[in-house]
Amino acid sequence: MENFRKVRTSEEEMPLPFPDLPPDVVEMKVKEGSKIRNLMNFAMAQMELKGRRQIVFSGCGRAVTKTITCVEIMKRKLGGLHQVTQVRYKTVLEVWENQDPPPDGPAQNLTVHKNVPSICILLSRDPLDPNQTGYQPPEPRHEAGEDTSGSSAKGLKRPLPPPREELLPKKLQVQVSDSPRGSGATAGQLDH
Repeated sequence: MENFRKVRTSEEEMPLPFPDLPPDVVEMKVKEGSKIRNLMNFAMAQMELKGRRQIVFSGCGRAVTKTITCVEIMKRKLGGLHQVTQVRYKTVLEVWENQDPPPDGPAQNLTVHKNVPSICILLSRDPLDPNQTGYQPPEPRHEAGEDTSGSSAKGLKRPLPPPREELLPKKLQVQVSDSPRGSGATAGQLDH
């Protein structure tokens, strides 16, 4: 394969795996090189400014993690969103061209069919069927003043535990001599 280079990649187009979606639903196609900030700016504008009720995030291969990250950010920022997640495989076609073709023949190409994991996540302000595979209800909201130390509500951080004595830096102790022989000089000693 060292003499081949990838010249083209294409994904098979698959319909969204959610029944009864409105025809104008926004699908955020997350790619490996997509910037989360750009994706989130557009998605938040669609949901908040344009008043969309549903949005779909989809990604495959190395973009699956980034897709999930975008969904989690949106759920935390907007709150109250119902979620349905569908995982499947998508076929990706890669065309590789021979860089060192035989002198008497045409250039050789290889076509590689890869099955890569793919994820589609539907977020909805409206309730969805809780019996649907992959359904997650909205996270409960926490009221002000409520103890959130054991939860991950709205980016609140848990208070740090008090430092343990053995982790504190060693103390420098100074001893003063009371004997008349010394002139009251001090000797430093590390406490171990």
